Amino acid sequence: MRARATARSVAVELEHMGRIGVSHSLRIRLARMALCNGTGLEQELLVSGEMDEDEYYAAFAAALGLPYLPSLPHEQIFYSDKLEIQLQTPRMVRLYPPASPPVTVLVPEACRLAELEDQLRRFPSLRQSMAITSPGALRRAVWKIGSLRRAEEASNSLFNHAPAYSARQVVTGPQGFWAGMALSSLAGGLVISASVFLPLLHVVLSTAYLSMLALRAATLVHQSRRRTQRPDPLPHAPLPVYTVLVAMYREKSVVPQLVDALKRLDWPPSLLDVKLACEADDDETLEALEKLSLPPWFEIVRVPAIGPRTKPKALNYALAGARGTFLVIYDAEDRPHPGQLKEAYARFSNCPDEIACLQAPLIIANGEESWISSLFALEYAALFRGLLPMLARLHMPLPLGGTSNHFRTDILRRIGGWDPYNVTEDADLGLRLYRAGYRCQTLRCQTLEDAPISARIWIGQRSRWFKGWLQTWLIMMRHPLRTCRDMGLRAFFMFQLMIGGMLLSSLFHPAILIFFATNLCVMLQPASTPLPWRDVIMFWVDMTNILGSYAIFMTLGRGAMTGHERKKLGLRYFAIPFYWLMTSYSAWKAALELRTKPFFWNKTPHRARPRPPIAEPLRTAQATGAEERLRLLLQEPPPEKTEAI
Repeated sequence: MRARATARSVAVELEHMGRIGVSHSLRIRLARMALCNGTGLEQELLVSGEMDEDEYYAAFAAALGLPYLPSLPHEQIFYSDKLEIQLQTPRMVRLYPPASPPVTVLVPEACRLAELEDQLRRFPSLRQSMAITSPGALRRAVWKIGSLRRAEEASNSLFNHAPAYSARQVVTGPQGFWAGMALSSLAGGLVISASVFLPLLHVVLSTAYLSMLALRAATLVHQSRRRTQRPDPLPHAPLPVYTVLVAMYREKSVVPQLVDALKRLDWPPSLLDVKLACEADDDETLEALEKLSLPPWFEIVRVPAIGPRTKPKALNYALAGARGTFLVIYDAEDRPHPGQLKEAYARFSNCPDEIACLQAPLIIANGEESWISSLFALEYAALFRGLLPMLARLHMPLPLGGTSNHFRTDILRRIGGWDPYNVTEDADLGLRLYRAGYRCQTLRCQTLEDAPISARIWIGQRSRWFKGWLQTWLIMMRHPLRTCRDMGLRAFFMFQLMIGGMLLSSLFHPAILIFFATNLCVMLQPASTPLPWRDVIMFWVDMTNILGSYAIFMTLGRGAMTGHERKKLGLRYFAIPFYWLMTSYSAWKAALELRTKPFFWNKTPHRARPRPPIAEPLRTAQATGAEERLRLLLQEPPPEKTEAI
């Protein structure tokens, strides 16, 4: 039905667009693209570069004999909640000039040209109160008129509607009470009887550490049994609109690289909705974007500088204007695989509706630059190509990465978007989706990123992550029984291992080292009597924890890497113990920051990299129905078959 309706609308547009100066050859070419993509001639024309918005809609206005407004006085627009829909589907707005009657401003469609002419012929007085504008001009006016109210909603909507899920309140009263009790008990035990309390603490910490080690070992077993999954077929239907969101702040240096990477996405430009959310006072980034003459499917969204200055607040603000059925977020330094959107759409189309998010693997492209970036690459390989696919296969909650998350847009809006007060909004969102009854899976097409190469930048980034994981753990543990009921016992236990165990192992890694070194010194000394069995057992447990953690960290990461990546890694894995000590330092820094500045976003600086030569995206055997219809229409031979990457 949709294909037939599209063909009819294209035929109508062919006839009427000729009246506004579009040449015959261009209309035929646009019609072919419209039939291929399931769109309209207008959409294809406005992304083709043959005619910009102002030129096209000015010609439309001239054909109707109406004035054209290239920009709208936003102060003459009355704001209401119903106005928000104009950000997604700009059609009409009313202006209220101070000394004249209201004016209805339309964004007309070519297929309705005859209908509009008929109305104006029957009611000539309408010409005095009507005008034409472009979709971009209307959206810019609506963004401005509701900016402060929209920013307030982006900052506080989750807290206002579901305060139990918001990190705005760092610690609840009961949590503060139990935390105080635990610290008091710890201090009291050390003072009253350190000889009894320290061995007990040793057993508890080592057992928890061993549990986290067991999870990594299970991931290693899963990796060895992993089978190559066949790509999902694209459905035989026109592609939907796909929104791409990028939150940017002080990213002047990577702007050209980002725009180039997004232009290479293998998706029809007429069905792309790229939104670059920039802080309104970030003049350097905004100036760099404006200098590039962005394509028509790109839109700069200026985020008011109120509320928490965080990435999730900017994403929430831009989400109000998202037009896509599906939505993906990228970071400013990302270079996503051109075929990632099509893989995500194919997966969404072939999986149950409960799959709300797909996580693409993140691969570190600068692993050879320093020992820190090398081990960062090793860590990311273990996480995104080892742990997360295993959790997805077991139907467990996924702590999402901060980028390359593909969502069903309606579900994302339904659960309240991102938490603007959580500085690892990705992990929080993955767990919140799971609690709401949704699931996440993983993709194969990667996104390239760069890792920090200096200890200062790495520690700043990692401490922000730990602070966000602490926030997320505190949120989930506000009502542990309710969380357990929402997630199920298995998933709740896995959450404790993933987040709680990871926090515990990072915070107390130095303590485990001290316990191990102390027992080692005791065992190396000659003794007249045999050592207590408890000391012997704990020595072997600690040695397993330390050496096993390092070995599995290295093996899991190397096993997920390609040969080229392993070659770039070299022998830098000998620095793993120092890397783990830096991790522990970052965790303690995060714990202190949670008390002093919980919502501070430690910005990681990015720099552009030389673009490596990348082959054009290869076509797979699963062509869309629209492409097949287009070939029949044009009597073109099908493309040569090629092997999928």
